[in-house]
Amino acid sequence: MTAPVAIVTGGAGGMGTAIATALLADGLRVALLDRRGAKEAADQFTGEVLGVESDVTDEASVQAAVEQVEATWGRVDALVNNAGIEPPHTVADLDLATWQATLQVNLTGPVLLMKHCVPLWRRQGGGRVVSIGSRVWLGGGWTPAYSASKAGLVGLTRVACRELGPLGVTVNVVAPSFVHTAFNAQKADPEFLDDYTGRFAAASPLGRLVEPADVANTVAFLVSDRARNITGEVIHVAAGTQLAPAIR
Repeated sequence: MTAPVAIVTGGAGGMGTAIATALLADGLRVALLDRRGAKEAADQFTGEVLGVESDVTDEASVQAAVEQVEATWGRVDALVNNAGIEPPHTVADLDLATWQATLQVNLTGPVLLMKHCVPLWRRQGGGRVVSIGSRVWLGGGWTPAYSASKAGLVGLTRVACRELGPLGVTVNVVAPSFVHTAFNAQKADPEFLDDYTGRFAAASPLGRLVEPADVANTVAFLVSDRARNITGEVIHVAAGTQLAPAIR
């Protein structure tokens, strides 16, 4: 039996490589998509991994990336929309370019990837979409554009699961809380970060933070046949902090 193929956007980052590790352990072939560093990230693995330089906000780049994966392996079974940005801003000091850039990466990128995978799923008779959201879609977060994009991702997922369901495609969101990755570490000085992570741990009924592997293992489950009848859902991997108010 031919091994299934997964595309992981934001594949060069800490969360992307954690997801790739979990998928490879389950026997998938993985294409890591990123604007830069994708090929170097792919070289870290010994399994069947393809690094593809691609900008998820550029439709021509997205189409070319999907075509490259198809040309390499002949199929795409799973799409993991992991790429995301969160530039700091408030409503009061909002710069329109920041708003648009955030929504382009976090919301437009996922729908473009889905669009260009649809012909393959129609031909194959099925597929999986898992988008990495955030607990902030429910409780709010630091930045309006990021929170709006993650809420929009839930709406997109619920529409897409209805449209793509007849093709045998499931569409879900994994919504983590704060995860200690390089993406988050770059946003704050170490002293602030230690205090911030402490507040997240304190807000968790379990008293702990979420690790990249927690998110990756949930993604791996959702792209597997064990989750074939789960669609249109938001799975919180948040150690219970989705029940907390905004954590600041």
